[in-house]
Amino acid sequence: MSNAWMIVATREIVVRALNKGFLIGLVVTMAMIGGLIGFTAYLDGRTQSFDVAVVQSDESAATALESAAAEAASDDRKIELSVVRVDSSAAAEAALDEETADAWLSSAAATGTDGWTLSGWREPDMELTQLIETTVRDQVLAGHAADAGTTMDALTAGSEVETERLDGNPVDPQIVFVAGFVLAFLFFMGTVGSGAMIAGSVIEEKQSRLVEIIATAVPLRQLLAGKIIGSSVIALGQNLLLAAVGLIGASFTDLSAILPAMTTTMLWFVVFFTVGFVAVAALYAVAGSLASRTEDLQYTTSPLMMLLMGVYVVTFSADGMLERVLSYVPPASIVSMPVRVLNGDALWWEPLVSLLILVVTTFGAVLLAERAYRGALMQTGGRVTWKSALAADRGTTLGA
Repeated sequence: MSNAWMIVATREIVVRALNKGFLIGLVVTMAMIGGLIGFTAYLDGRTQSFDVAVVQSDESAATALESAAAEAASDDRKIELSVVRVDSSAAAEAALDEETADAWLSSAAATGTDGWTLSGWREPDMELTQLIETTVRDQVLAGHAADAGTTMDALTAGSEVETERLDGNPVDPQIVFVAGFVLAFLFFMGTVGSGAMIAGSVIEEKQSRLVEIIATAVPLRQLLAGKIIGSSVIALGQNLLLAAVGLIGASFTDLSAILPAMTTTMLWFVVFFTVGFVAVAALYAVAGSLASRTEDLQYTTSPLMMLLMGVYVVTFSADGMLERVLSYVPPASIVSMPVRVLNGDALWWEPLVSLLILVVTTFGAVLLAERAYRGALMQTGGRVTWKSALAADRGTTLGA
């Protein structure tokens, strides 16, 4: 049967697509991604309101608060300030205690010290503190400038600092870090989840002796190819769906400005993942064939699990030279190279070279896995080692 692999692949896709556990996990993951993006959009869009107390006699503090409120409104900082005038310091403390005020601002003149004080029943909000600090600094400087017979513009002339990124990439480093984490997560979830399904499918057929019947009608090479292709289609479809949900959700947040760069990165990730997962799927199929019972899978899949976990942990936290090296080392390159593309750190030819290395590595891994798979699949006396599986296949080939 020249097209037997297509039948096997179709069966793998249908069985996996109808698996309740897989569908529930996929829906839950999509809901988590959507919920996280929705929560982020809510935090980005909400306006924080603060009631700041000031003593009636402290005109400097009242003026500063009015200026801060005006500045927050003009700069679209999503902060609203309301001035709560009280009769005395004791009344201001009571307002904080009763939570009718979020903070209390006192000028240097009111406190009798050299500095201003922003008090809170607990630690004052960081954004509120930064806003008031900036406003107070400008107000004090303007007063000193007036005393010196000059102006603020004259004092601050030539002090503006502009930022410039020479590679022209507008993506913030924090966004790159988050993207690295997301890609590493998609890689780990896709490889481990789909890989475990392959190993489970192989051991199920082997333990029930069904594979002996299948092998009489389907060459083992095509059986392996069908399992790899079928599970690769499922894993790729899962990641495409999750990536689409993420990109669509990001379009409703402040990340929409860099959506083209993120889309390019996702496309590179899909290409790298598609190639790399073929090798992972082949190795998981071998892990299933090395086992004789379902209980053996934990032992035979542990090396792969440790490798994939290591890639997950290292790739999203890698930086500098380590990230450059990992972007050429399979399977870490599946994550690291797309992250470098997003960061603007990779030249146009680097992803192509890295992809070529991944293709060659995948080809070698599949050839090795095929030999081990054929050598181990029919052995049912206990766990089989890679060495004995390869030796059994060599003996079968020589005997033929």
